[in-house]
Amino acid sequence: VQLVASGGGLVQPGESLSLSCTSYGFGIRQYVMTWYRQAPGDDRELVASINAGGGTTTYVDSVKGRATISRDNAKNTVYLQMNNLKPEDTAMYYCKAAQTGRPIYWSQGTQVTVSS
Repeated sequence: VQLVASGGGLVQPGESLSLSCTSYGFGIRQYVMTWYRQAPGDDRELVASINAGGGTTTYVDSVKGRATISRDNAKNTVYLQMNNLKPEDTAMYYCKAAQTGRPIYWSQGTQVTVSS
């Protein structure tokens, strides 16, 4: 049972990245899926979250208008599309799956570096 995050990389300011997080060993259909990020020396920060039905999303103010979280329950995958990336988006990105009464699952991190 695990979550696997992927899609990070080194990009220049203004470019885009699409992160993916896929579950193995369990289905995400009933889980709230959330992307977090953590830069060196900083606390882990919630970036975006999507409810089980996919109809409700939330974003941290710093990415509103630049990020879109989505999910494909059939593929057990949640995505984070980030556009117009800024140096302050540089961080390790993690996804989390949470459901009341169930264990919480975290992915390993995927590094996003925005630098010219």
